[in-house]
Amino acid sequence: MKLTRLLFFITGIAILTFGASLTLKANLGAGPWDALTAGQATVTGFTVGSWVIIDGVVLLFVNAYLLRQKPQFLAAITFVFIGTMLDFWLLKVMKDWHPIGLAYQAGTLLVGIIMLSIGVAMYLQSNYPANPIDNLMIALHKRFGVSLMVAKTLGEMSALVFAILLKGPIGIGTLVIAFTIGPTVQWCYHPTERFMLKVSSILR
Repeated sequence: MKLTRLLFFITGIAILTFGASLTLKANLGAGPWDALTAGQATVTGFTVGSWVIIDGVVLLFVNAYLLRQKPQFLAAITFVFIGTMLDFWLLKVMKDWHPIGLAYQAGTLLVGIIMLSIGVAMYLQSNYPANPIDNLMIALHKRFGVSLMVAKTLGEMSALVFAILLKGPIGIGTLVIAFTIGPTVQWCYHPTERFMLKVSSILR
């Protein structure tokens, strides 16, 4: 089972970062956190992946403060891997690829959302330390007593505000991602869970 979870963790992050990269390359607007890191990268010259790691470190301590706990340093495994894979897709695989035309861009965005959702569902199955962005929702929920939906919205809106200030890639795609990513991840979650159990039984 440990081997299966490791495989799902690695594969899930590879797929979700591929999907996130597609949403950025579509140039129709990325999700709030991806738009934020893209904006930070544009302003500073650092890579998107580097800012994923920097933001992950910051959120590690923000979450610890909100929860009044020690920082979950093991989560660094997750956000460092995510940042590294994002740079791999954006700077190596997709460096010279730019979808042109609304239909091509929309198709790229759609495939990106689907891949992102599959990757998130797989990565969550692994039960490895969660990305600090995901833990922020839990921290806000526990500290202020708001619902998980409100906590998630607060986190996304905070990222969106900073992304707008930094002139990150905000557009119609941002709204599409905001309204579809949750249901799509939910739709992928149980089939992925069943698939993991099958893989686990084969690898025993």
